[in-house]
Amino acid sequence: MRKKVLILPIVMAFMALVLSGCEPLMVFDAKGPNARTLSTTILISIATMVIILLAVYIILAVVLVKYRASKLPADYEPPFEEGNRKLEFVWTAIPIVIVAFLSVVTIWSLEKVENPQTEDYANTEPLVIYASSSEWKWHFSYPEQNIETVNYVNIPTDRPIEFRLYSYGMMTSFWVPQLAGQKYAMSDMTTTIHLAADEAGEYFGRNSLFNGPGFEAQQFEVQAMEQAKFDEWTQDVKSTEPELTEQKFNELLNAAHVGRESFSSTHLSFSPAPASHHDMMNAESYNKSKADQTGNGKLNIHRHTDSH
Repeated sequence: MRKKVLILPIVMAFMALVLSGCEPLMVFDAKGPNARTLSTTILISIATMVIILLAVYIILAVVLVKYRASKLPADYEPPFEEGNRKLEFVWTAIPIVIVAFLSVVTIWSLEKVENPQTEDYANTEPLVIYASSSEWKWHFSYPEQNIETVNYVNIPTDRPIEFRLYSYGMMTSFWVPQLAGQKYAMSDMTTTIHLAADEAGEYFGRNSLFNGPGFEAQQFEVQAMEQAKFDEWTQDVKSTEPELTEQKFNELLNAAHVGRESFSSTHLSFSPAPASHHDMMNAESYNKSKADQTGNGKLNIHRHTDSH
């Protein structure tokens, strides 16, 4: 039994290594400042856990050896010992210190990733992109460029990006592991997630919330490129792609699955985003947001009926 207990952590570590595959886990292959902060936080948590496990298994081994069964007489009675106050203080203080340490690390990481301006790009204006989800798609609206894409999003490198998230339907979770953590997108409120890409490349994004039979297909690609190439791409979309009409947007919302598409206008003019969390606290702003959102009764909640 003792051998099984001691070998178990080694077996679990080996299984984790094998099941993770040859490629590095995406959360540890960070390509942006906020992703690096989260990766560091995860590594600190893992290191803390490993230290605790090592201490526990070392103490377990010592106890098993020191207090193993011996050839003492059957009527042997061990000496009575009173409680050890120092030992009781130690084993009470250690969990408190661990929780306090992890709390400080969590607060530090949250403050960094929720900051609208990352430290690396403190003087750069963020690019605002509205990311709205529907079953089982992602719609990306660029109000500054007045273009929109479906199931893919292009961003410039070395510039902070501010994604404003909401949903046409059930709640989803926006996640790009190599660039940022995940955040929920809801139908009645806009949430915000900040990220930036240090390197040009293609990054995997998806809905990480188990919310229905088609969630596994709700994926998108983030392509990070230099600012000049990004400007060239936006101009190309504006000059070659059709405008997004209300009718076309309804078709997209009600389709179960669609491929990548691009448009030379956004849906924000006829189907605006809901209020932010801050504005939700103001009754007048909230009522105006709901009136704008439901002014066209067909665009409040969209679900593909074949999936339910």
